[in-house]
Amino acid sequence: MASITLEGLKKSYDGKIQAVKGIDLEVADGEFIVLVGPSGCGKSTLLRMVAGLETISQGELRIGERRVNDLEPAERDIAMVFQNYALYPHMTVFDNLAYGLKNRGFKRHDIERRVADTARMLEIETFLTRKPRQLSGGQRQRVAMGRALVREPAAFLLDEPLSNLDAKLRVQMRVEIKQLQRRLKTTSLYVTHDQLEAMTLGDRLVVLNQGQIEQVGTPMEIYTRPATMFVATFIGSPAMNMLPVDYLKERGTNGVLDNLPQGTDIVGVRPDDMRMQAPAQPHLVVESTLELLEAAGAESHLYVRLAGSEQPTVIRTSGQPPVAEGETLRFHVIRDALHPFNRDTGQRTDC
Repeated sequence: MASITLEGLKKSYDGKIQAVKGIDLEVADGEFIVLVGPSGCGKSTLLRMVAGLETISQGELRIGERRVNDLEPAERDIAMVFQNYALYPHMTVFDNLAYGLKNRGFKRHDIERRVADTARMLEIETFLTRKPRQLSGGQRQRVAMGRALVREPAAFLLDEPLSNLDAKLRVQMRVEIKQLQRRLKTTSLYVTHDQLEAMTLGDRLVVLNQGQIEQVGTPMEIYTRPATMFVATFIGSPAMNMLPVDYLKERGTNGVLDNLPQGTDIVGVRPDDMRMQAPAQPHLVVESTLELLEAAGAESHLYVRLAGSEQPTVIRTSGQPPVAEGETLRFHVIRDALHPFNRDTGQRTDC
C-alpha cells in the first residue's frame, strides 16, 4: 500500500484545451477517495493520469515516495478497474485473473494461490472455468475487480465501475466494494458522476468542476457545509434550492436575515429543511403554489413556484401530505438551515 500525492497536476491538449487545471491532493495510505463531478469535469482524465494512461502536462505525481510522472503503467504498482470490465472474452475467469501475474513471471503455485484467494474473497470460485460471456454483469464486474486485486497493488483505481449495472445490482456492488476496501485497506481512487455513490463510498470526496477542485472533505462535511454554490447544488438529491435574499426581504423575514455575512445575496436551503409545519424558533415564512407532487412511498417531493417569482423550488417531506396541485402552500425555514453565498463569486460567505 502507498499514499498518492498530486502537486499542481495539469493536463492540456494541443497546448490549448485544459482538461485538468492544477490539482493538489494528498491521498493517505489506505484511504478511499472518491472523485465526483459532472460529465466533462476532468475526473476520468485525472484518474488516467495517475494510472499512466494519460501523460502529465505539468506538475508532479508520487505514489509512495516515488515520482512516477515518466513511468509506464506497469511500473507504477497500481491496478485499474474500467467501466466496461475489459475482460479477455476468449479466456476463462481463471486465466483472466492469472494473466497479469503470468506476464510478471510469477511461479505457477503462487499464481494458483493468489487466484484461489481472490476468487474466494469475491465469491467467484464456481466461475473459474467459465468464459466472460457466460457471466452476468455483476459477476463480470467481480472478475474485473479480482483481476486488479490479485496483483496486490499499492493503489487501486476504479473508473465508474458500476455504471453498466442495473439499479439493484449497483446498490449490492457498492456495499461489496466498500466492505472489500475496508478489509484490504488498499489506497483507492474511485471515479463517479453519481453523488449517491460518492456519498456512501468515500472516506473523503473530491468534488471537481471544469478541471478544478471545488471542495475536499468527508461526505457529511460537504453535505452540511458546501463551500460553493456548485457543490451545494451538485451534492444532494433533490438539489439545494437557491433563494435570492432581496426577494425574501421584500416579503418580511422577522429579522432572520439581518445578520447574514457581508456579501451574501443568495441563500441555499436543502429540500429537507423546508418544513410544512411552523417551528418554535425564529424562521422564514414563504408562500408558494404547488405545481407538481411526486409521491415516492416513504417520502414526497413537492415542486412549487414562489409567490411573485418564477423561482422553482423543491420541498421534500415524509409520506404523502394532503395537498393538491395548484394549492397555495406556506413553508418554513429556520435560520440555522440557511447556507449563505455570493452569487458573483459562487463562494460561501461565512467561511
